[in-house]
Amino acid sequence: MPDPRDPRDPRDERGDHEQTADERAWQEIVDNYGERAEVDDLPGEAPSAEAPFGGRFGDPRAFVVDDADDPYVGRDPDDADDVVEEAADVDEGYVPPPPPPLPRLAPDRAVAWAGIFGSPAVLLVALILGIDLPSWLGYLLIGGFVGGFVYLVLRMPREPRDPWDDGAQV
Repeated sequence: MPDPRDPRDPRDERGDHEQTADERAWQEIVDNYGERAEVDDLPGEAPSAEAPFGGRFGDPRAFVVDDADDPYVGRDPDDADDVVEEAADVDEGYVPPPPPPLPRLAPDRAVAWAGIFGSPAVLLVALILGIDLPSWLGYLLIGGFVGGFVYLVLRMPREPRDPWDDGAQV
């Protein structure tokens, strides 16, 4: 068993000729640290000096407009309003159905929700505005909050609606 006080690592016993591929890759990274990579020029002709943006993004004049039916190709920017009106005429085919009405909340649950959100709101407004509430009203607001929370927890369903329902609707 090697001596734990020995500063030499027993894995260093092998020579440099026995370096693993990882060690050689790291050594290559360390050797090349700080040097810039040499990149060959891409084949092709140099961009035209009169091209937009000095030809850095290609010359859009080189593209041929083949599609005369497309309302967005080959138009002047001044005719943008006409294109929007034409597109609006085309898109009027589908009208989605009106959404279903919102469900009505039962009165007992509405009172519980009012206690949960209304009581802290009243207490917060009174605190911010410096209104001194009577102690019986403070206890009533705290009781409304706790009572509303307990009521809603007790009214929760005990089992899930459908164990395989992930909530997605089509």
